[in-house]
Amino acid sequence: MSGIIDWAKQLLERILIRIWSWLQKTPVAPGGPRDSPQPSDNIMRTMNLVMPLKNKTAIGRAQAAMVVGSALDEIYSALDNVGTVHVARFAIVDNNLLMFSFYDGDFHAYIRDFIMTLGNAFDGVVGLIEDPPPLPCWQNVDAFIEWVHRRDAFQLPDDPTRLIEVVAPGLDNLQDLSRYLVLQLDKNPNVQLGAYRAYPGYSAAQVRQKLGMGW
Repeated sequence: MSGIIDWAKQLLERILIRIWSWLQKTPVAPGGPRDSPQPSDNIMRTMNLVMPLKNKTAIGRAQAAMVVGSALDEIYSALDNVGTVHVARFAIVDNNLLMFSFYDGDFHAYIRDFIMTLGNAFDGVVGLIEDPPPLPCWQNVDAFIEWVHRRDAFQLPDDPTRLIEVVAPGLDNLQDLSRYLVLQLDKNPNVQLGAYRAYPGYSAAQVRQKLGMGW
């Protein structure tokens, strides 16, 4: 009985969301962090790249694991050479290949430096993804940057006082905030809720210097 009630509740919620979407046109908020004039806000920014696999079977996941695994040395070398990346990792979750990273500075500069340094090694990875970018990636840099940006998960602000600014700019009635949040998450099913930064005041260059790693 409880299962039927839960199913009916979710069905009604979906109908309600469709009605809200029809009544309140909600633009899709862009993924990734917002630009900030504060230098400290541009240290250890996060990227959550969500790439749906073409083959959504265990075979497809195994192919992705093998292709990424065979390219890891080159990918890690490229991230080293970019010099602004603190940490990066790959994962497969729910038939999505994910690349998460913490980096300093401008998103466009980070992705441009990464793909220009990496060359062709990333082409095999994105070849397994739905709606891939133009190949080779390093010869279509602007298109690749835009492709990554569209798949970078929507980020809710760590500071709750900025929630209105991000989710519903120009909102008049605070009671409507929850509805705007629902509509935005309907448009953006992948979302970052928060990110803890162990060294919030230090750039990748400063951390590398302290560790004696150099550039």
